[in-house]
Amino acid sequence: MTVNSSLKRNVFGRGTVILLVCFFAVSVICPLAAMLVNLGKADFPALVSDRGILTAALNSLLVSSAATVISIAVGGAAAWCVTRTGVKLKGLFGVLILLPMLIPSISHGMGLIILFGSNGILTRLFGLSRGIYGFAGIVAGSVMYAFPVAYIMISDILKYEDSSPYEAAEVLGIPKFRRFVSITLPYLKKPMISVIFAVFTMIVTDYGVPLMIGGMYKTLPVLMYEEVIGRQDFVKGSFFGLILLIPAAAAFLIDLFCKNDRKSGNVRHRFEPGRKKGRDIAAFIILAVISVCVVYPIVSFIAITFAERYPSDMGFTLRNIENALRKGAGGYLLNSVLTAFLTAVIGTAVAFICACFTARGKIRGGKFLHLMSVLSLAVPGVVLGLSYVLFFKGSFIYGTYAILVLANTVHFFSSPYLMIYNSIGKLNPNLEAVASSLGIGRFRLIRDVILPQTKATLAEMFSYFFVNSMMTISAVAFLANIKTKPVSLMIPQFEAQMLLEASAFVSLLILSANLLMKGAVLIIKNHGRKRKDA
Repeated sequence: MTVNSSLKRNVFGRGTVILLVCFFAVSVICPLAAMLVNLGKADFPALVSDRGILTAALNSLLVSSAATVISIAVGGAAAWCVTRTGVKLKGLFGVLILLPMLIPSISHGMGLIILFGSNGILTRLFGLSRGIYGFAGIVAGSVMYAFPVAYIMISDILKYEDSSPYEAAEVLGIPKFRRFVSITLPYLKKPMISVIFAVFTMIVTDYGVPLMIGGMYKTLPVLMYEEVIGRQDFVKGSFFGLILLIPAAAAFLIDLFCKNDRKSGNVRHRFEPGRKKGRDIAAFIILAVISVCVVYPIVSFIAITFAERYPSDMGFTLRNIENALRKGAGGYLLNSVLTAFLTAVIGTAVAFICACFTARGKIRGGKFLHLMSVLSLAVPGVVLGLSYVLFFKGSFIYGTYAILVLANTVHFFSSPYLMIYNSIGKLNPNLEAVASSLGIGRFRLIRDVILPQTKATLAEMFSYFFVNSMMTISAVAFLANIKTKPVSLMIPQFEAQMLLEASAFVSLLILSANLLMKGAVLIIKNHGRKRKDA
């Protein structure tokens, strides 16, 4: 290996890191700084003493706390049933539980209106006195939206717990309750703090569910949406954005602390639950009830999409689909697919390149780049959207697909980045040393070794970017115009026009597109696995 080739590799690495840091500075730091600077125009005494804002803040705290507790309880129960029992149809239940993650949060609120609204299907069937609006509706919708995330996180925690201490405790005759208190709770303590804050932040910063079903029960994100979208009051919006940044930033810091403080080690014995009839029947019932609660609102979309006039005439018709397409649903769906595809391509590429330098390289600035890569976890979508309006307004990308792609890439960047960061970090630690001794450059190492080894993870990353970009309504609500509007923003538009049937059809379009993407990724991963085994 010559001095010149070594120098070239060093320059290439440092140059790439500098470009990536500049990317995050322009796409995250500068927009947030613009929002904070805009706060200088705010009348803080008036805003702090505003009863409407104080009430909305209290409402947000109450509904988010209640929904977080229920989401974690439901997600935890489902995770335990799947990972710690021998229940049948685990694969099917796992798919059904994750269905809510494929539609916008606002669709969950709409599903509850269809079922439990003033003229809801179940409201009339059971003769209920009033609809599920306000506090109860927001909590129910938020649980449907957030509990799959709790399920995934808790499943991951339980999946990697070592079974050896439990086996030893069983041999010693220690009762099950004492095992739970002495072994399970200490193990879950710090990981569950991350779960609690992640779910709470997800709920407290969402405006989709409360906008659809909250009625007069206002939350801070809804006030922010109304002030910025409805009244174009960016100063007030910046104030709300600052408040919403607080729980998100707290969750980010706590998650970092818990991960850094968590002891790492190999799992010697994973849980292999045997068959226990009573326990497995109970688990089956729990999973079946959760699955029905998840699927029924989605099935209701199908019912009213083809209904003549919900709720008075449930006769079959295709008129609602024709009406939605006539109002532009087809064109806006293409907007969404284009934006989601570009976001997935660019986001996956940038996340992969970042991880190649932060997970494997010892380049100066690598740790700072890693911090920047996970920083978007601390920025709610509504805050990101407003900050982009303030920073990019008047620029050449404002009002184009480019700003939607950039916003979505930054908004959803952290999770795919951490996926590939962990995958690359698990590869043979001597790869760089061997490549260096053979005179192989970093680019060839990435192309010929790292890239083929991480194809499955890259497919999951692509899917994550695509699915979330298809269904997001947060940042894009502030940035889209009539030409670039994604189809997800037609849901509140149709609902405001009392066209629930058309809103349901749009939700089904988004669900179908996301299911097709998930199916394609599954086929690619299975094909890759078969080739590897061959």
